[in-house]
Amino acid sequence: MRLRTPYGLVARAWYPSARQTVAEALAAGDVDARTAADLGYTELPVSEETAPPDMAVAAGREALAGADCPAGALSTVLHASVHHQGHDAWSAPHYIAHELGADGAVPIGLLQQCNGGAIGVELAVTRLQGDPQAGPALVTTGDRFLMPSWHRWRTDYGMAAGDAGTAVLVHRGDVLPSELVLHALATTVAAGLEVMHRGDDGLNATPLGHSPMIDVRRTKRHFIRTFGVERFTKAAHEGIRAAVTEALADAGVAPDDPRLRYAVLPRLGAKAMAEAYTPPLVQSTPAEPLDLGRATGHVGAGDLNASLADLATGPWLEPGQYAVVLNGGGGFTFTAAVVSRPEQASRDAARP
Repeated sequence: MRLRTPYGLVARAWYPSARQTVAEALAAGDVDARTAADLGYTELPVSEETAPPDMAVAAGREALAGADCPAGALSTVLHASVHHQGHDAWSAPHYIAHELGADGAVPIGLLQQCNGGAIGVELAVTRLQGDPQAGPALVTTGDRFLMPSWHRWRTDYGMAAGDAGTAVLVHRGDVLPSELVLHALATTVAAGLEVMHRGDDGLNATPLGHSPMIDVRRTKRHFIRTFGVERFTKAAHEGIRAAVTEALADAGVAPDDPRLRYAVLPRLGAKAMAEAYTPPLVQSTPAEPLDLGRATGHVGAGDLNASLADLATGPWLEPGQYAVVLNGGGGFTFTAAVVSRPEQASRDAARP
């Protein structure tokens, strides 16, 4: 997606204070030693008390405060999630907008699986480009993974799930401060891979009709038996290379540009990333791969947005340095975003 002008970002992630370490998970029998080694996580954030929309609200408040942006100025609140939000037949995005005080914003819910937050940023930019009068857009995610419906260590292969909320404020960069500058986004699609999360199941009439606990491992076993894992790996490699190449080209950044400091990975398990994500990424750019998810796990719809928060608030980028941030989600879509740390002078000039 070629941007007519770069956009400013302020990003935050909110994590519960409770953690389950790998040692605790091993002792409890939640994960076996081989799987723990393949995943490579050190711990996972666990929220027993705070619901996903409230985690999103907490992150959203921090992002708005970081940008000195009143909630009433927002034109849009986009919220993405993977799992249950706390109530049925109810709109979490409207709740988040109301709790933030963004009562003039249009709340929109997104179901894009693990790439939902990334698609939210893309749609926020689309709204701002399409409507010159639109105020800033806030993209939130919130997910928690509790039994009996989701086992954070066992429901899926290649990842373990941590609880978190994220928020990314997207604005035109001319009034509000920017912690990051968004130069380009690119998304590629491999819709034929939706079967990985469906298997040969029919479409039933009620939630959890196929099993009492969500079991993605079962549908993935069917996919591998039927098509072979190579079908996914080939499609993922092609989609990732295309997304990264397009995003860098649209940003006007060569793959070997010395300003391109990092290529940021999703927060999946180490083995899964080594097989599906790292090879096409290192083929696309010699920028140093950066894995920011060992102490968070995979945070549902918010992986890319959590990585933006780390880049925005952490020591990773110096002024003028760039990163390409990669993510993927079931369905499948693959998104690459090119961001930079603004020069200090421009960051200060944007402050009121």
